[in-house]
Amino acid sequence: MKRIAGLDVGTTGCKVTVFSAEGENLGREYRDYPVTRETDAQEIDAEALASGVRECLRAAKARFGALDAIGVTSFGEAFVMLDEAGRPLRPILLCTDARGAEECRAFRERFGADRAAEIAGVLPSESYSFPKLMWVKAHEPETYARARRVMLVEDYVIWLLTGRAAIDHSLAARTGAFDIRRLRWSREILDAVGLDAGLLSEPVATGAAVGADSDGTLVVAAGHDQVACAAGAGVFEPGVAAEGAGTVECMTPVFAEIPANPRFHRDNYCAVPYFGRFVTYAYSYTGGELLRWCRDALCRRSHEELQSGPCDGPTGLLVLPHFAGAATPYMDSGSRGAIVGLSLATTDRDIYLACMESVAYEMRLNRERLAASGVAFDRLVATGGGAKSRLWVQMKADVLGIPIETLETDDAGTVGCAMMAGLACGAFGAIAEAAAKMVRRVGRFDPDPARHARYSEVFARYERLYAAVRPLV
Repeated sequence: MKRIAGLDVGTTGCKVTVFSAEGENLGREYRDYPVTRETDAQEIDAEALASGVRECLRAAKARFGALDAIGVTSFGEAFVMLDEAGRPLRPILLCTDARGAEECRAFRERFGADRAAEIAGVLPSESYSFPKLMWVKAHEPETYARARRVMLVEDYVIWLLTGRAAIDHSLAARTGAFDIRRLRWSREILDAVGLDAGLLSEPVATGAAVGADSDGTLVVAAGHDQVACAAGAGVFEPGVAAEGAGTVECMTPVFAEIPANPRFHRDNYCAVPYFGRFVTYAYSYTGGELLRWCRDALCRRSHEELQSGPCDGPTGLLVLPHFAGAATPYMDSGSRGAIVGLSLATTDRDIYLACMESVAYEMRLNRERLAASGVAFDRLVATGGGAKSRLWVQMKADVLGIPIETLETDDAGTVGCAMMAGLACGAFGAIAEAAAKMVRRVGRFDPDPARHARYSEVFARYERLYAAVRPLV
């Protein structure tokens, strides 16, 4: 029996989930690592991340036996700089780290934001890799001079396992310096910012086998984590989107052609290569992370207790969920969170539910902006830990006014990785066969028309919240 696996490397920890070729989930291993989140530095220690990955893989192989193939996915944008001996030169800068903003501003003025978006599929932003790399070059010149490799997390892990520096197209697109039509590094952008293309990994197709580890396990480049989630949710056609409800909240719709409407890029939506089509990401930096903050800082009760009981419509509060800055459509690292409408009658549960609502409102805002630019969808498939909350999934369906389907697993990212691993090692003949065996939809939440109408009234106020709060912070 073939054993295939997915390795999902996240910002706070990594997990390996092992499957049979029939799609049976055999179990998983998880290891975490510390993250530094300060006002002026949001980083991960690269060696701690590497150690966590190695321990997780060792434990999975000890528990489940030899693996035929494993797909590797990771969070995006953040990069590792290695010296000649392969040692990390500095911590990994996360996408929410604001460094690189000045360098990005200068690049936009000099190169032209629209031209950059035409090539790379994204408007230049300090959240992407190359402005932060420009910051390192300007502010830590000795570090940059010693660098012999610059890798995002997927290709760093692949290199640790196989010795080959290979990055898939979807993750390369998160650098802001990858030509999404020619599927190669953009010499035009890299030359304009004075960065050395020789430091970067070789681009390969999403799902490509890139080598084997020391145990003979075939290692597959399974892409950016949101791409792996979309695959693991069985989302391959236009008109539907995957909804990843984890630390970050992200909707990933599929479309056939890059929209010609300039609003698409000006609203900071990207175009990412995806199995012969494209996807984009509409996201908020604080999804489940906002609920954790609210629970720990304000409520001091469990999620289960806070989510028990009825929720029959809007709380009346407005929360701007920009507690780690604003993602799409604003891409504003300086934006901050706010809670508006408090009274002496407000309870901790009211605030908690309002935080849940704010994530749903941010999703609706993004869905409407995308539809206006030419990318429409009328169905979501929910993934991630947040998909286990029936209350939150129903609330999102009511706010957006569209049905949301749920999966048997909340771990679609590793399912997607394992699907690609199975294709690479011959367990499946096509992606449709892999999806038929491994993607299992178990629930559907339809919007309630009355609640949708009430949420729509509040959403009309929510649309004005960012513009009202931003000048004050």
